[in-house]
Amino acid sequence: MHRFYAVLFAAVLTACLPGCAGPAKPKPTELSSVTSLLDVKKAWTTSIGDVNFPLDVKVSGSDIYVASSGGAVLKLDAQTGAVSWSLELGERIAAGVGADGDKAAVITAGGELVVLQNGKKLWQQKLGAVASTSPLVAGGRVFVITPDRTIMAFDSTSGKRLWQQQRGGDTLVLDKAGVLLPIGDTLVVGVGGRLVGLNPLSGAQRWDIPVAVSRGTNEVERLVDLVAGVSRVGSDVCVRAYLNTVACLSVANPKINWSKAANGFTGLAGDEQSVFGTEADGRLLSWRRADGERVWQSDAFKWRELGTPLVLGESLAVPDGAGVIHLVSKTDGSPLTRLALDGASLAASPVLAGKTLVAVTQKGGVYAFRPE
Repeated sequence: MHRFYAVLFAAVLTACLPGCAGPAKPKPTELSSVTSLLDVKKAWTTSIGDVNFPLDVKVSGSDIYVASSGGAVLKLDAQTGAVSWSLELGERIAAGVGADGDKAAVITAGGELVVLQNGKKLWQQKLGAVASTSPLVAGGRVFVITPDRTIMAFDSTSGKRLWQQQRGGDTLVLDKAGVLLPIGDTLVVGVGGRLVGLNPLSGAQRWDIPVAVSRGTNEVERLVDLVAGVSRVGSDVCVRAYLNTVACLSVANPKINWSKAANGFTGLAGDEQSVFGTEADGRLLSWRRADGERVWQSDAFKWRELGTPLVLGESLAVPDGAGVIHLVSKTDGSPLTRLALDGASLAASPVLAGKTLVAVTQKGGVYAFRPE
């Protein structure tokens, strides 16, 4: 019971930190008029039902996988919006979607891992906890990390649990999607303020890199969990520790390349030269990937509750809390154009499937845009 309330409190904390502690939140910066310098057209739109969990829109080739809170899981053609398959689970969804092009996985609000294939339920396993991080489907396995930092691996075909380990015993953890991804033949997991590499076959540790150090005098101030949204170029990975640090690391020769203090809670985007992120106050920042030096800063969207950016060629797609996607120059942050959706905040970070930009709102609107 103590663990349950610890996680629940962290969830409330996540919602409140940006704006309900202390003085009233400052008024969002008024948006200036923008002359469109980038021609982007709406390609298609559809609706999947309300999305009130941290959705991960998974891209596999020209397909995308999405899900609604009510239990609908869909595979869509990113080019046309056509439904390849859909399934109503009959259970509410708390995390997902993980997919590898063959199988898809979600976690229910009842704490069960559900794996689908060709639009049909393949198997279902109890986890013992409700997770916020989307399952990872890779290498014939499904990997899950729960809020108490238990990591589990299942055979993707049979559902057999292959291994399980718990890393850390903090009394307070962050109820936000965390880091869980494959790099080469290594499973990379965010555990508190550390990035850990595991053998996916056995769960054995290969390396452990401390990214952020707890600071503060109580459990709330010492939260340093790594959040979802990683910028990866080869074996170099850039990550954010919640309201603490932005850092770039090498996982080939495990070490930190650089680390900078930062006060954000969303993930990062990047390319070979730069890393991009947003701060809690709505500043949009660019760091040099090689050494972490600040390249530019934009205050045009302060207090507009910016989400995780997405690199689109020479531009960035940056969502705000009003459901507007701002396209800005990757070079200096100057505005290029805006994309209006349905007025609701995004339920997931925008993704790029081929040349199609896809965004999903909390109202369940799925919007696809394509540059002309």
